[in-house]
Formats: sequence, C-alpha cells, structure tokens
Amino acid sequence: MPEVITVTQLNTRVKELFSRTAGLSDIWVSGEISGLTKSTSGHYYFVLKDEGSEIRCALFKGSRARIDFEPTENMKVRMFGRVDIYVTRGSYQFIVETMEKSGVGDRYVAFEKLKKKLSDEGLFAESHKRKLPLYPKTIGVVTSQTGAVIHDIITTSESRYTADILLAPAMVQGEGSAESIVAGIELLNKAGVDVIIVGRGGGSIEDLWAFNEEIVARAIYNSKVPVVSAVGHETDFTIADFVADLRAPTPTGAAALILRDKSEMRSEITSYMTRLNRAISSVLDEMQHSFEVLDSRLDPQRGLDALALQRMRIENLSKSADRALVDKMHDMILDFEGLDARLQPSRALDDMENKKEYVEASLERINVGIMTSVREKESELSSYSKQLEGVNPLNVLTRGYSMITGPGGKVLTTIDNVNVGDSVTIHMRDGKAEADIKSKEMKE
Repeated sequence: MPEVITVTQLNTRVKELFSRTAGLSDIWVSGEISGLTKSTSGHYYFVLKDEGSEIRCALFKGSRARIDFEPTENMKVRMFGRVDIYVTRGSYQFIVETMEKSGVGDRYVAFEKLKKKLSDEGLFAESHKRKLPLYPKTIGVVTSQTGAVIHDIITTSESRYTADILLAPAMVQGEGSAESIVAGIELLNKAGVDVIIVGRGGGSIEDLWAFNEEIVARAIYNSKVPVVSAVGHETDFTIADFVADLRAPTPTGAAALILRDKSEMRSEITSYMTRLNRAISSVLDEMQHSFEVLDSRLDPQRGLDALALQRMRIENLSKSADRALVDKMHDMILDFEGLDARLQPSRALDDMENKKEYVEASLERINVGIMTSVREKESELSSYSKQLEGVNPLNVLTRGYSMITGPGGKVLTTIDNVNVGDSVTIHMRDGKAEADIKSKEMKE
C-alpha cells in the first residue's frame, strides 16, 4: 500500500529539501522590489521580480538591522539569502539575510519621465481642475464590474445624498486595461453624467500600471465633466491622481467626497430655517413698531389738540397786533398834543393836517400788515386742518370701514388691547353701536 502523508508532512519535506539543496541556500538574487509592506513587528514583506518572473520575499527585523538603507518600492537590489517554504500556508519564499542597492527600477524611471512630461504640458495645473457639482444627479464609475470598488461606492452612497450611479465596466489590470479605461471615460461623457470616478483597489505598481499610462491621463484631462481618481490605497499615487480634478484615497472616500452626508444636510437646513425665522421675526417686530407709531399719529384727539394749539397761536398774534396798534396811536396823540402847545395856531393847523395824513397812512400800513398776518395764519390753519382731515381715521368710515374704541375712547389696533368681557364702541359712517367682547383669537 502506497504511503499517505498529510499536507503538513508534505510541506515539511519540501522545506527540508530546500535546506539540503546547495543551489537554494546562501545565494544572491537580483531584481526589483514591488508591493513593499512593513509590519508592526518590524518585518518587511515584498515581491522581488524581473521581466519574466517574481518571488515573494521576507526581510525579518534582525536581518533589517544589518542593512544601511531603507528598502523602497521600485528599488533594484541584490539580495543574499535562502529559499524556504512557509509550512502553514505552503508558500514558497526567499528569506533575505542582507541586501545591496543596484539602481532604480525600470517602471519607476518610466513613471517619473511621464510625470515630468505631462507636468510640463500643464496637465497637472490647478487652474485646469474643476469643482465638483454640489448635488450631482448621476455619477459615472469606471472600474471592474466584479471588483469591490463598485460595491463600496454603492454602499457608501446609501447614507448620503441620493444620486444615480452608472457603471462603465472596464479592465483595470493587465494588457488592454488602459484602452478599456479610456473607453469607459469617453462613454460616460457621452452619457451626460455629472461627475466620473475612475478607480480600483490597491496593489503593486504592476497592478496599478494602467493608471500610469499616458492615454488614460489624457482621457481624464480631456473629460467634459470633473473626474475623481480613486486608485489604490492612501499611500499609492498614480499619474491619474495628478491629472484628475480631485484625488480620493480610496473608492469609498471618492463617494464620500462627491455625495454630501444626509445628516449634515439636515443640520444645515435646520440652521438655515432658524436664521430665516429670526429674520422674519425681526421684520415683523419692525412692522409692529411702525404700525404703533402710525397709530399714535392718527389718534383723533391728538389732531384736535394740534388744531386748538394753532388757533391759540393765531389769537395771541391778533391780540399782540391790537395792543401794538393801540400803543402806537396813544404815542401819536401825545406827540400831537405837545406840538399843538408849541406851535402857532395857523402853522399848527397846517402841521396837524400833515400829521393827520401821516397818521392815516401809518394806520393804513399797520392795518394792511395785520390783515396780511391774519390771512397767512388763516392759510396755515386751513392747511393744518386739511392735513389733519386727510389722516383723520373718522373719514375712513365713509368708505365702508368701522373703528372700534375701548373704555376711555382709545382706538383699539391690536388684540392685546382688549380682553374678554370688555365693552367696546363700534363707530360707523352714520352712527355708533355698543358691544361686549365674548372671545378673542390671536392670528398665527
């Protein structure tokens, strides 16, 4: 009967085989670092690759201490170590004992060259970047139909401002992926979406390379609507990120940037409503104050008092004029008597005649002045009377309105001035009526 062994036994035998094979231990291997990650324990994990193949590598914390530089993505290196297998997972890997730099990776050189070229042409300029619509109705997404990106975007959008999501399925990795992404961008532009998300999940530089292609960069730049790049994780940058109108760290972050949070919008609307209510209350308060001022000015008793005051002023002016006339005549009589005693009879008669004419002329001028003053005051009184008559609320009664006064004759202009049970007087065009207040209601 053939031997039957467990998976663990099989992986253990392979591990022992690797350790006994001379060509798999204490060897130097050259290649380019890709997909570099560092664990919290201080170990480094990455892929070493060349044009034809790749192998997973592990650089443990103790071996890292012997290296005098920091390994980075796309760095070309020579590594000394051994081939091993991780028994638990059965994964084949290279355990790095030490490492030397040997240059920069070919893809990194190509990336930097294209980045400089497009930057010099102005494709990354801030002046070209467009603002995202505040409330987009339709969002276009260029990504894989089967990947997690479209699912993450839909899930995020459910808790935010509602918008339609239109997917343009595209290859996001491998040969022909760049052309597929460009076709998706152009298709969504023709569909009339408001904003486009171009994205995929994280990965190595090879996995993301389609978003470093020049044709993709130019398709984003020439898009008629804003484009948000959501490629890789937060630490991964591509050419698409630099040329896009906005870069999101993840596809989920892209949806959060484009669509506003519903709770945030509710809070903002509540704030606007509060401010609007305050403004309306302020306007109503100002109008109430204006009405109260106008009501006080239109008080009938106040108009009658003003008219009586003007009449009193005219009477005083008339009495002052009479007193002035009497005083003047008295002075003139005294002058005549003095002259009569000093002058000869014949000459006195002539002077008396002259004085008489002078007095008569003076009296005429005084009389004209008094009449003119009286007419002016009468004109002013007539004008004041017409003005008061124009604003007299009693005249409104002739047009079908009525006026209500409370106890004491005060005109009632607001519901606050009257209480249930009060007796009021209703003034109408041809009379008045007495009434009692049975109920009252404040207008909303």
